[in-house]
Amino acid sequence: MNQDDRSTIDERPSKSQLKREMHELQELGERFIAMKPAERERFPLSDEFKRAIEETDRIRAREARRRHMQYVGKLMRKEDLEGIQAIFDEIEQTQVHREHAFARLEKWRDRLIEEGDEAVEAFLAEYPDTDRQALRQLIRNARKEREQNKPPTNQKRLFKLMRDTAGL
Repeated sequence: MNQDDRSTIDERPSKSQLKREMHELQELGERFIAMKPAERERFPLSDEFKRAIEETDRIRAREARRRHMQYVGKLMRKEDLEGIQAIFDEIEQTQVHREHAFARLEKWRDRLIEEGDEAVEAFLAEYPDTDRQALRQLIRNARKEREQNKPPTNQKRLFKLMRDTAGL
């Protein structure tokens, strides 16, 4: 064996590496299977791959499903993985942004209940489209619930009003 043959062999991925990559593609296929059809429409997927995903729901036998997932993984190799990853990244960013916005609104809710009118004015300055009367009523009711150790029904209603006002 000469030097060129060895360098060619060294450049090829190992059998273990190929298996890991195949399992990753199968897991990605599982993510698509778990999605609703409307969610899948955002991704640049081939018709053949979409048919394979839809077919998965009809397969009940364990071994048949395992073989089908290998087929799904094989089809994933032909897909636009960079385009798919870009959309997953976008979805993740949107989710992170939404979680931060929810956390911020939860802080606002707690502040409104604890501080009262001063916090209400600050909240209304930031969200002027809020129904002032409904906001104050829900804050009063939520405060009573806390004092009486009742379930947080009005706190949830207050949060829903705030979420709707913020457009989340």
